[in-house]
Amino acid sequence: MNYPHMLSPLVVGHLTLTNRVLMGSMHVGLEEEGGEFPKLSAYFAERARGGVGLIVTGGVAPNRAGQLKPFAATLSSRREARRHKHITDAVHAEGGRICMQILHAGRYAYHPWNVAPTRLKSPISPFSPWGLTSAGVRGTIKDFVRCAELAREAGYDGVEVMGSEGYLINEFIVRHTNRRTDEWGGEFANRIRFPVEIVRGIRQALGPDFVIIYRLSMLDLVPEGSSWAEVLQLASAIEAAGASILNTGIGWHEARVPTIATMVPRGAFTWVTKRLREAGVVKIPIVTSNRINTPEVAEAVLASGAADMVSMARPLLADPEFVKKAREDRASDINTCIACNQACLDHVFQNKRATCLVNPRAAFETELVYSKAPKPLRVAVVGAGPAGLSAATVAGERGHAVTLYEADTKIGGQFDLARRVPGKEEFDETLRYFQRRLAATGVTVELGRRVTADDLQGFDAVVLATGVGPRGITIPGHDHPKVKSYAEVLLGAAVGKRVAIIGTGGIGHDVAEFLADAPTPEPDRLGEFLAQWGVDYDGWGRDAASKGLREPEKPHAQREIVMLQRSSAKGGSRLGKTTGWIHRASLKKRGVKQIFEVTYVKVDDAGLHILAGGEPRILDVDNVVVCAGQVSRAELAEPLRAAGRVVHVIGGADEASELDAKRAIAQGAKVAAEL
Repeated sequence: MNYPHMLSPLVVGHLTLTNRVLMGSMHVGLEEEGGEFPKLSAYFAERARGGVGLIVTGGVAPNRAGQLKPFAATLSSRREARRHKHITDAVHAEGGRICMQILHAGRYAYHPWNVAPTRLKSPISPFSPWGLTSAGVRGTIKDFVRCAELAREAGYDGVEVMGSEGYLINEFIVRHTNRRTDEWGGEFANRIRFPVEIVRGIRQALGPDFVIIYRLSMLDLVPEGSSWAEVLQLASAIEAAGASILNTGIGWHEARVPTIATMVPRGAFTWVTKRLREAGVVKIPIVTSNRINTPEVAEAVLASGAADMVSMARPLLADPEFVKKAREDRASDINTCIACNQACLDHVFQNKRATCLVNPRAAFETELVYSKAPKPLRVAVVGAGPAGLSAATVAGERGHAVTLYEADTKIGGQFDLARRVPGKEEFDETLRYFQRRLAATGVTVELGRRVTADDLQGFDAVVLATGVGPRGITIPGHDHPKVKSYAEVLLGAAVGKRVAIIGTGGIGHDVAEFLADAPTPEPDRLGEFLAQWGVDYDGWGRDAASKGLREPEKPHAQREIVMLQRSSAKGGSRLGKTTGWIHRASLKKRGVKQIFEVTYVKVDDAGLHILAGGEPRILDVDNVVVCAGQVSRAELAEPLRAAGRVVHVIGGADEASELDAKRAIAQGAKVAAEL
């Protein structure tokens, strides 16, 4: 085997898992569907069929107060347990194992009846929690135990008790949120009584033949979080209470340290679990997580002794056959998670169904079906950006005879630009995947070929995915040598030390990071990342008093950059819900300035002339980079339709908005699925 550690079996209590890959908990929004969970069952069954060793569901509340939002998933009755039986039956029919996560949202809940150890409002919910009484605490423990009993009745192989990420259990553990003075607060032994009694109660109620995973917060990354000594004490107490596995969480949802975004180095927090294993305080298996997205990374992590299992949630959204392909020596065929968060976590926080930018079938398995075409067609796809690549490969997979035309000498389109931005190197993986899919699905690829309407005669259908071009500016001096488009800059045009960027949207932020960031050699990336975001790498795991945080180091900026926008709105307001703050903070660390309510006057040798708040200013810059949006390139649509051709316009050619690969890939797949 190429991945002997990852693919070796693991004994967990009474179970023998076939490999060391845990599908981590990920709420997708199907947990609240009605009836017998047909969509959620299909979603989990597809991952079980793909060979993952153990699945953990999205969070299910043990009572009404613990719901993430009104009417969210709850397991508190036998009637609900009977519905869950359809999920477990579907997974077991594929030879898989599945545990249900019990999650009490605590003060993170988005409803007015939420509860917490202390009446302290969280920064991510508008509702202040009610402080639990002592009787309320004991009642909640009983609800956790009852929920676990119902989970076994529903056929689950075990439960995961969610004790990290800042939810209720985590809130009891740290002084940051627990200001109680009774037996559930004060000294650390009292603050951890709540999780210990939950685990002990579940083990006593369900006996030895039931898996209990405890999600341990290894690094809170918030003020007054747990110290290293306290984490060790809790880990030991949880094992003694009866846990089968320690899964690990990094950072609360309110923490100001990135933990899972694209810019986080792969395996950036595996050193944390390695230090826990080396401490020798527990003997049960330990799971490590966060930014493990390839079999090579997983194998290296396990071989290093950092953990007994690796947790992957989003990588199994991206490719449900991740483990199967690795076992069959087809790792290069894996659709790799790029950690963009755009279709998964961003959707969850917008109350939408989660899916995946690179795999739009995720959580839509029963709706987006790539069945064999009843009648193979000759299909032309024009443009090899994300939309065109998606359409071409899905159409080819369905049996159509597809020819893909691309005017450039390489595939990628806007992805080829995005992958050049620091922290977005993962986009290379998507282009590698599509290159493999083009070959596997028999698509004929013609690069360096700019086609006309006449060239497309003889095809049954044409998919126009010709993408977008940079939107220019029309002020005097728009053609001055100082002025460059974002595409020119990302493709390597020379740029001076003083730069003005017109536009503060996603493209503007990407270009600002591209110009400000000093390249870091790969071996130094992790150390630089941890230092810049204030993670105590040296102390955590070596100093009992360390709480995992230190003073962040200011990164070096290559240029002086100012970003400009016409409106008074907050810069980057349309960036992703879960990653926008990272981009804004990163640029602030590098000294990038922003000016709002700008009127652009002209560009000349002196620089960029503007009115800022009605006052004239001259920005003495070497270059002006235009990031003012895009315009569609759909010139072929009209002559094709005039000739009576069937034309499907998708991606940027259909709508020139921000660099929205999520929409482009999904649109391409849906069009191809219906041909």
